[in-house]
Amino acid sequence: MRRIVCAERDDWQATAAATGFDFHSEGGQRYWDERAYYAFSLDEIEHQIEAPTGEINAMCLELVARAVGDERLLRLLKIPEAFWTLIAASWQRRDRSLYGRVDLRFDGIGPAKLLEYNADTPTSLFEAAVFQWTWLEQAIERQIIPKRADQFNSLHERLIDAWKTVADGRRLHLAGTLQSAEDAGTLHYLADVAQQAGLNTSLIDIAAIGLRGDGSFVDLDDQVIELAFKLYPWEWMFRETFGANLKGASTRWIEPPWKAILSNKGILPLLWSMFPGHPNLLPAYFDDEEAAASLGTSYVRKPLYSREGANVTLVSAGSPIDQQPGPYGAEGFIRQALAPLPEFSGQYPVLGSWIVDGTPCGLSIREDDNPITGNMSRFVPHAIL
Repeated sequence: MRRIVCAERDDWQATAAATGFDFHSEGGQRYWDERAYYAFSLDEIEHQIEAPTGEINAMCLELVARAVGDERLLRLLKIPEAFWTLIAASWQRRDRSLYGRVDLRFDGIGPAKLLEYNADTPTSLFEAAVFQWTWLEQAIERQIIPKRADQFNSLHERLIDAWKTVADGRRLHLAGTLQSAEDAGTLHYLADVAQQAGLNTSLIDIAAIGLRGDGSFVDLDDQVIELAFKLYPWEWMFRETFGANLKGASTRWIEPPWKAILSNKGILPLLWSMFPGHPNLLPAYFDDEEAAASLGTSYVRKPLYSREGANVTLVSAGSPIDQQPGPYGAEGFIRQALAPLPEFSGQYPVLGSWIVDGTPCGLSIREDDNPITGNMSRFVPHAIL
């Protein structure tokens, strides 16, 4: 694993505009950054990233199977009791998952370590699946990177195939906060691959979904929403006024309700208790359990629910060395062993390893000059050399 400085394409912004990637920068700050790329060997990709991702996903599914029937675990995860039967029914039906992203600490030396699992509403999908592949092809053509370079990236093809099985021909509504450029861009991309899979699709703002008297969720044309992809977290869905109607409605959701178990940092201590000493896990405990003291005075404190690094604190020798503000933490915190991100030329990368329909199939990298990855941490492409 290396970070290699390189020339950027002089027309990358025009290329981004042509592909609909209009959130490549924000407030004058780059989000997409191709002035460097991360290079990996094929062995690193296949044996140290792809294989552990599949193993982590399998462990997570084993955890869900255990948690849906265990009130103690559901309470530890602070999942409201009113939705336990919704989650259990979803798991018992084997509702299909479309995708997820495992975030890993990896330095090319030791084994990859699970930092968290973005199981419900992961973004950076379009830039991972499409724009960094375009970068690879054009960078090869323009001799910016070696001619024989490759990329761990079959996301686009996997998504098309997955929609064929996950949707099973049903009309698909894609919902989210459409005023967010990033969310809208992700939804448009997922609609595009769904259309390539032969589906009829409609985009709708999450706030525009209606409710009939019979308890059915409907779109603006009063058509029943049979299948909905939502770029809106389950914990938010549970708190909404319409949350009480989720259990009785016929709508099937992607990601399915059982993903509410995995989109929770409480899975980190639960996985550690189930698979202690696993090489791809870090020791982790709930903040208020006695065993948390075994981490000593150096650890990472994370809210059960949090996004983009908000309310995460790095503690070393009893003192915070970095922390991010935010609105999260009311449900509680976990502690995870401190495993500082590796530093490459003053940058700290996090590897996002993608899973589509249960198969590891792509890689995205976010880097920052801050050791906590945040909302504007830059997306940097990668190549296999």
